[in-house]
Amino acid sequence: MASIEKRSDTSYRITVSCGYGSDGKQIKKHTSWKPSKGMTEKQIEKEVNRFAVEFESKVLNGDYVTTSNIKLADFCPHYLELADNTLAPTTKALYIKIIDTIIMPSLGHMKLKDIKPIHVQQFIQMLSGEGVRTDKKGDKLSPATVKRYLTVLKSIMAKAYKLELIDRNPTETSKLDIPSVDEPEVEIFTKEEAAQMLSCLNSEPLMFQVLIHLAITTGCRRGELVALKWSNINFTDNIITIRQSNYKLKGESVKSKNPKTKGSARDIFIPVYLIELLKQYHTEQSEQAFTLGDRWKNEDWVFIQWDGSAIHPHTPTRQFDKFLKRNNIPHRKFHALRHTSATLLLSSGTNIKTVASRLGHTQLSTTNRYVHALRDADEVAAQMFESLMNNNEVTI
Repeated sequence: MASIEKRSDTSYRITVSCGYGSDGKQIKKHTSWKPSKGMTEKQIEKEVNRFAVEFESKVLNGDYVTTSNIKLADFCPHYLELADNTLAPTTKALYIKIIDTIIMPSLGHMKLKDIKPIHVQQFIQMLSGEGVRTDKKGDKLSPATVKRYLTVLKSIMAKAYKLELIDRNPTETSKLDIPSVDEPEVEIFTKEEAAQMLSCLNSEPLMFQVLIHLAITTGCRRGELVALKWSNINFTDNIITIRQSNYKLKGESVKSKNPKTKGSARDIFIPVYLIELLKQYHTEQSEQAFTLGDRWKNEDWVFIQWDGSAIHPHTPTRQFDKFLKRNNIPHRKFHALRHTSATLLLSSGTNIKTVASRLGHTQLSTTNRYVHALRDADEVAAQMFESLMNNNEVTI
C-alpha cells in the first residue's frame, strides 16, 4: 500500500514499494501531490488518498516512468515492454523495425516534452520525400506506408501522454497535414474464377485441396488455417473450431497465439463434401505417419511439413501463387480467398451478421465493406448491359 507523508510546504509525498533490486534492496518510487487552494481538511484527505491509490496502480502495472526529461530513444524500450499486452508478436516485431530504422534516426535524440507538432510534421515530410525507400521498388514511400510509420509514432506519444510524461500529444491528427490514403479495394475472385480454381484443384495434392477449400468456404485467415489441429475438427457435427493463429518471427520456430478479440474465437459449420475431403486427407496423413515411424512429429497439425511439424505460415501464399500461375488464373493474394468467401455468401443472400460471425468480425462495419464491393460489381454489370444495348441499338 502507498505511504503518504505530509511535508512542511503543505504538499504530500507518496511512496510505493515495487519489489527488490538485484542487490536485494527494496525499490521505491515517489511522487508528490499538492492540494488546491481553499480545500478543507476532509477534502484534502479524500483527494490525497485517491491520488495515492491511482499512483500505486500505475507503478504496479508498469505504467509509471519517473522523469519527464526522458528522451524518445530511452522511452521506446519501456513503451515496447508495455506493448507486450496489446500488440501481436508479428506487429510488435514490425514496430521494433520501424522504431529502429525510421523513428530513432529522426526523433530519438529529442526529449519527449520537446517534441512539438512541427517536428512531427517535418517527420511526415521527410517520409514523403525522395530517397527514403530502400527496397528498390521506387524512390518514394506510398501514402499508406507513411501513415503506417506515423501510426507507430502516434502510439508511442499517446502512451507518453497517458503516463503524463507530456502535457500535450504532438501527434494529434487535428494538428497535422497527413497524406490522404485511398481506401484499398477489396480483392476478390469472380464466381467464374472461383469455379475455375476449384476445378483445377482436383489435380493438386490432397493437403493443398483441403487448404483452399477451407479458405474459401470458411473465410478463415491464413494464420488461423495453418494453426488448425485435428482436435479442432468435429467430424460428427461438421464444425471446425478456431481458437488460435500461428506465426513465425525471424530466427524463431512457428508459434501459436490466442485470437486478438473474442469474436475471432469461433465455431464454423462446413459443408459435408469438405468433411469427406478432410477424412480422406486424415487417412493419407495417418499413412504418412506410419511410414515415417519415429521420425514423425505427432503434434496433431492439419497442415504439415514432411515430418508432421507445423508448416511455415507463409507457405500457403507461395503455394497459392504457383497454383494460380500454373492454371492461368488471374493473380490474387491468398487473403482474397477470405474476401471471396464473404462476397459469395452475401451475394447468395446470407445475413450479414452470419457472415460477420463466420469471419470473426466483432463489428458489422468491418463486414459491410464487402457489401460495398458487391455494389461496385453490380454497377459494373449494369454499365456492361448499357454498353451492350447501345452498341447493338436495341430498343426496349
